[in-house]
Amino acid sequence: MTTDPMDLASDTSTAVRRAYQSSLELAAAQGIKRSRAVQAMATALKSQQDAILEANTLDLEASREMAIPELVLDWLKLTPERLQNTAQILQRLSELPDPIGRVMNATQHIDQCQTYSQLMPLGVIALIYEAFPDLAVIAAGLCIKTGNSLILKGGSEASHSNAAISQALQTALEEVGLPPGCLETLSSDQGTTSMRELIVQDQYVNLVIPYGRPSLVQQVVRQATIPVLRSAMGNCYLYWSPSGTLDAVRWMILDSHHREPDAINAIEKVLIHRQQNPSSLSMLWSSLRDKGFELRGDAELVAEFPELRLAEETDWNQSYLDRIVAFRVVDSLEAAIAWINQHSSGHADCLVTESYKESRHFALGIYSASTYINASPRFYRNPKRGDAVFLGMSNQKGYRRGLIGLETLTTVKQIVQGNG
Repeated sequence: MTTDPMDLASDTSTAVRRAYQSSLELAAAQGIKRSRAVQAMATALKSQQDAILEANTLDLEASREMAIPELVLDWLKLTPERLQNTAQILQRLSELPDPIGRVMNATQHIDQCQTYSQLMPLGVIALIYEAFPDLAVIAAGLCIKTGNSLILKGGSEASHSNAAISQALQTALEEVGLPPGCLETLSSDQGTTSMRELIVQDQYVNLVIPYGRPSLVQQVVRQATIPVLRSAMGNCYLYWSPSGTLDAVRWMILDSHHREPDAINAIEKVLIHRQQNPSSLSMLWSSLRDKGFELRGDAELVAEFPELRLAEETDWNQSYLDRIVAFRVVDSLEAAIAWINQHSSGHADCLVTESYKESRHFALGIYSASTYINASPRFYRNPKRGDAVFLGMSNQKGYRRGLIGLETLTTVKQIVQGNG
């Protein structure tokens, strides 16, 4: 028996309208109530941990039988520690100050009027993601905290995990009295049909966030009529200046590849100044191989170091999303900046140097959302310092660029109050 595509579209439209109606009520809810809801979700996640892990085991077994790539299996696999970390993120979110209603100075000034700006919810946000069942939890926490309804569309590889997590979260929201439509989940059984139907609902949905491999992100960007917040992973560049140290380069590469579970800012490409010491290159490559990395190089490097695998021309524009690093020779800092601006993914690029002048030139010349100078670009969803939790990184230019946090999911309202 086949499912009528019209029925699938109807189910999606119904869920979208429920989310929209609930967003109106959620936006009016007091900040303390939204914080209690996030805290209740953290409690539910911990109490339902065994059921969620059991559902995740079913997904892992099915995915292995379907020969799902190891990368996606890493994203998919839940552990008690991973769930506990996710619950800690929710707990931390519940304790952060309420971003909604925050008043800021306005750029517009009118005679005999008081003018100011205020942060407001966007309305309805859709998250389209593959694997990463715990990502739905973090997105739900960010959205409820900011007064937004959330629609989840996960991949079929995580169908059991997503269903178990969704049930736990929705029960928690109902217990604190929030409208059930503020968290909607579209069944993965509907495949791409429901995704295509979802991302054209611009009458009700205000933002869609695709999260996963570049092919998924690009598909959503091409087809959506809703504003898209592009997320990015991998294909981050590092330029190794002649004054930069080997130890700094080695540490930055290795640290950036730590997964929690996704190495969003992993350095996958390294540009080397032509004057770099060959013995330093050999020591770097030896240490990276010892850590399980595959190394590639341009034609010039491969001719001098035959142990490197020749990088294809398409490699320089693409993410490996694996423990692979490609190296290329450049003649100058200016050449490195030009190459990075043309080929990197544009969300996190790095420099190793002892020159302040070079560091300023690099910071101002690179177009990426973030630049790291003698610092690891490693991404943390729940950094130890500061009052912030992050969903991911965006490489698009404009207002919502860089780290995706609470304020990213808000908009600004201009308010002018006169005396009549």
